[in-house]
Amino acid sequence: MTPLLTAEAVTVRYGSLTALDGVDLRLPLGQRHALIGPNGAGKTTLLDVVAGATRPAAGRIRLGGYDVTGLGPAARARRGLGRIHQRPAVWGSLTARENVLVAALPRRAGRWQPAARRRAAGRTADALLDRVGLGDLAATPAGQFAHGQRRQLEIAVALAGRPRLLLLDEPAAGLSAAEVGWLAEFLRGLPRAVAVLLVEHRLDLVYALCDTVTVLRDGRTLATGSPAEIRASGPVREAYAEGVT
Repeated sequence: MTPLLTAEAVTVRYGSLTALDGVDLRLPLGQRHALIGPNGAGKTTLLDVVAGATRPAAGRIRLGGYDVTGLGPAARARRGLGRIHQRPAVWGSLTARENVLVAALPRRAGRWQPAARRRAAGRTADALLDRVGLGDLAATPAGQFAHGQRRQLEIAVALAGRPRLLLLDEPAAGLSAAEVGWLAEFLRGLPRAVAVLLVEHRLDLVYALCDTVTVLRDGRTLATGSPAEIRASGPVREAYAEGVT
């Protein structure tokens, strides 16, 4: 079966700095995969390449078997890619419901969809807000939300695009212990039709959620395996002893 995501020999350079050096990655449909490693290892850079925000100096990205290396973020989103950023990215002047509607009903050829589709998008928005626990705050401007609520809203916005692959960049950053617990439970409950590629420093969340883990260091792959294999890996333990977090 063709992997949902394939990254082949991805290399990214910023002047004399090599941020990624020939990194490979394969995600089957429905897999939960984490990228871990120290700051500067290349984790977010790899997410940027997968999302289309950064063009690699070498290598290819395939999504659902199609070469999307030359496509930007919007075109990749239309092919089923959603992303949640390190800092929640929502429109503060719009209500929670309006934020989700923007994603559920994108403009096409300069026109809004017909009325029936707008009503369907409204039902989708309401269902997603209920699902993330914000149903009672649908009419509240997102600018009034606390950090954790913005994270919940951003998840609803990302899911409104019906992604096959969801990219999450440190989704637990800034969350309370209770909010991290909610996040873990919610992500575990996602249908297997949605694959997850996660960058996260909280290893308890990584090991509780993910099927496979890749450890990056200095822009290269140090190891890839199941959470148990990664915890038992001698090179990984050695790297963590030297300060990998």
